[in-house]
Amino acid sequence: MTNNLPLTVKRSIELLGLMAIVAVMVIGRDIIMPMLMAFFISIMLLPIYRFLRKKKFPETLAIILPILLVALFVALIVWFFSNQIGILVKDFPQIKANVTQHINSLSDWISRITHYDDKQQKAFIQDKSDDLMNMGTSLAGSTAVTLSGIFVFIGLLPIYIYLMLFYKDILLRFIFMWFKADDHPKVKEAIYETESIIKSYLIGLLIQITYMTILLGGILMLVGIKHALLIGVIFAILNLIPYVGALIGNVIGVLLTLTSSQELWPVITVLGVIAFVQFLDNNILMPRIVGSKVKINALFAILGVFIGGSIAGVSGMFLALPIVAVLKIIFDRTESFKQWGVLLGDERPAKSPMMFPSFRKKKPVATKSGLEGK
Repeated sequence: MTNNLPLTVKRSIELLGLMAIVAVMVIGRDIIMPMLMAFFISIMLLPIYRFLRKKKFPETLAIILPILLVALFVALIVWFFSNQIGILVKDFPQIKANVTQHINSLSDWISRITHYDDKQQKAFIQDKSDDLMNMGTSLAGSTAVTLSGIFVFIGLLPIYIYLMLFYKDILLRFIFMWFKADDHPKVKEAIYETESIIKSYLIGLLIQITYMTILLGGILMLVGIKHALLIGVIFAILNLIPYVGALIGNVIGVLLTLTSSQELWPVITVLGVIAFVQFLDNNILMPRIVGSKVKINALFAILGVFIGGSIAGVSGMFLALPIVAVLKIIFDRTESFKQWGVLLGDERPAKSPMMFPSFRKKKPVATKSGLEGK
């Protein structure tokens, strides 16, 4: 039916559908995001579930045991951070002295290059401190609401994971019933590739957290940087958020180093080690570990991260890339949406479509990477 519609009407329907999906995501993010997170985690747990079923474990037990492993992993992370925060609290007098030293040094530098004296700077800092205190008071209530939302999120996850694994065959039948029987082979192929991409991506991220923590934390410990392991773990976790997380991790690493030392060389060391570990991660380790067949171009990866963050906060930023990857898999196998798959991908035509009409069509075309490999 839709194949007989004019092209402009089809594109209008696509754009309206896109806006409707975004509106639904914004309105129902408190319901949708836990379900999406549970969906991705349940796919990652599928190999464990299938292994236990082959070993004749009851279905309920085969579902519960992987969920308990995830809960244990999360509990270890919470324990680690609570332990590190306890160490920071014990070091608070030294941290306060270091911060005072850095502020005094900064004040002297500002006095030398500007006309502002110490009194004017202290008055400015006092005014901004009062503003921050007022802001903190006003945000106290919203913080309580946010924390309650996080607890609800965490509480719903195991329930959703259990039900998705338990009713996975019903969900699969529901998907197949949306399509004609002739299209079922393509649907089956898309399901298998989606599962493979999500598993490789999420398992790769877990491996990435492990080796980045060991590399970054270990090197910083050998150099003698205080709170080295905490810096390593924070950066490794924040690095899961594409592009944005690494920047935030650098800032937090610098701040932690400044509060634990009165000198500047540790800051330069931390930035240098982070840059070295990131180079290894981006160019050598992560491409070999994940090995994803679906390539998302940097423009839409960054847009996806920011859109996901604006819709659902940190969880949206974390889930942005796997969601975009799944969408690309679907678009590439749907004749009506192939152009969206091309838009999300990073396979550039070998020649400009402005000069070669064949590169404007939906059929596969030669790419620059393909030509380089020949």
